[in-house]
Amino acid sequence: MQIPRDAMLLRIFIGEDDKYQHKPLYEAIVLKARELHLAGATVLRGPMGYGHSSRLHTAKIVRLSEDLPFVIEIVDSEEKINAFLPVLDSMMGNGLVTLEKVQVLQYGPSSTR
Repeated sequence: MQIPRDAMLLRIFIGEDDKYQHKPLYEAIVLKARELHLAGATVLRGPMGYGHSSRLHTAKIVRLSEDLPFVIEIVDSEEKINAFLPVLDSMMGNGLVTLEKVQVLQYGPSSTR
């Protein structure tokens, strides 16, 4: 699989407790991206954050919070990311989705070694 040098980064901000069809939303998004042959996806778990409600979510031991922030990052061609957006929209109830142009410097093993 190849990614063009000029690609798009799809970044999805959700909560740990968000669900899609009774499974964690982050898991459902990654599995759907894989099923649709997007180049790759990474889930990052945040130790602290807040969103539109301004409710603080934290992993501090004194106050064990649920619903910690999760960020899912997917990089692929603009065409493939744009095709994925309606699918993503149907899966999400709330959250924040951003897009930005990126340059892919390496994907997979380097062939110049």
